[in-house]
Amino acid sequence: MIVDPAVARIFAENVRADVIVRPAALQLDAAIVQKIANRVKVFKGMTHDCLMSTLAMAEHQPLRAGEIVFNEGDIGSSFHILIAGEVVVEKSKNGKAVPLARLVPGECFGEMALVGNHIRSASVRSVGSSATMRFDRERVDAYADSAHIIYRNIAAVLAARLGESSELLADLVSRSTDTVAAPQN
Repeated sequence: MIVDPAVARIFAENVRADVIVRPAALQLDAAIVQKIANRVKVFKGMTHDCLMSTLAMAEHQPLRAGEIVFNEGDIGSSFHILIAGEVVVEKSKNGKAVPLARLVPGECFGEMALVGNHIRSASVRSVGSSATMRFDRERVDAYADSAHIIYRNIAAVLAARLGESSELLADLVSRSTDTVAAPQN
C-alpha cells in the first residue's frame, strides 16, 4: 500500500493540532482584528483567515501596573504582543535595572525565545494596566501557514532593532573617543 505524502502530512498536522491544548478563544470584533492586522508587524502579510487562526492560539494576559511579565535570565518559550497599555524592557547592570525601551500597543517582545536563545535577555515590566497576547512556540510551530510568516516578520523586527542598537553603539563609541581625544588644559 502506497501512502500519499500529502495525506500523511495532513494527518500528522491534524494529530498535532488535537494534541496541543488550545487556550480559551479571544473574543475579538472585526474592528480590533483590523487594527491588529494594520499595526502588528509580526502579522504583516497574513490573510484574514490565517490571522484569525493565529489569534485563536493566543492566550490573553492582563497585567497590573508594575507587574513583571518575565525576568532576565528566565527560560522562555513564548513571545508577547502588547495589545493595551505600555511595558518597559529593562536590563540589569551592576544590580540596577536599566531601561532599554518602552513598548506601546502593536509591538512584540520576548520573540528571541522563539528564534534562538531560550534564556530571557531582559526583563519586561508593565508600566500601567496593560494586556498582551501570549504565543507559545509549540502553538506557533504547529500552524505552518502562519509560522513561516511570523518567523520571517520576527527576523525583520530583530534586524530593525539591531540597526537601532548599532546606531546607539556608534554614538556612544564616538562620544567616548571624543572625550578621550579632547585635550585637557
